[in-house]
Amino acid sequence: MIIRVETPQDYAQVYALHDMAFNNKDEESALVERIRTSDTFVPELSLVAVEGEEIIGHVLLSKAHVVTPSGSKQEVLALAPIGVRPSHQKHGVGSKLIVEGMKRAAELAYPLVLLIGHPDYYPKFGFVPARSHGLDLKQFPVPDHVFMVRELQEGQLGTIQGELQYPACFMG
Repeated sequence: MIIRVETPQDYAQVYALHDMAFNNKDEESALVERIRTSDTFVPELSLVAVEGEEIIGHVLLSKAHVVTPSGSKQEVLALAPIGVRPSHQKHGVGSKLIVEGMKRAAELAYPLVLLIGHPDYYPKFGFVPARSHGLDLKQFPVPDHVFMVRELQEGQLGTIQGELQYPACFMG
């Protein structure tokens, strides 16, 4: 398996992969397409896991903002979606994609990655509950334990505070 940056030639396979990974619901596939056509898309952070000619996993990190109490905006990343072909789930593909995505995002000097995700899965990658670090999310009603953050640049967690605002492309 190799992990590489997604290319336009991969788009159809990535769409089908998310469709399969999410039980033939195309919400995640459509989200990827909306992000790709928005100004929040970071092509270097749309990664695919490939075996032979087959894409078996995909992760996407895109730009979002934390609006501080003073009203200024701090650019951060949102991790969504991540999908793995059902035949390859529970074999570490998603983990490898997340680790590589975090590495590349840190190299691009982004300060934080935020997500809504399973509280038993994401902490092993360094994610912690976001609200306890001065971050909030009001666009989606989610419990504290599923709204998480990971620091990419030392000293940013707790320094960047305010409300995470997902871009319009996340709203459908």
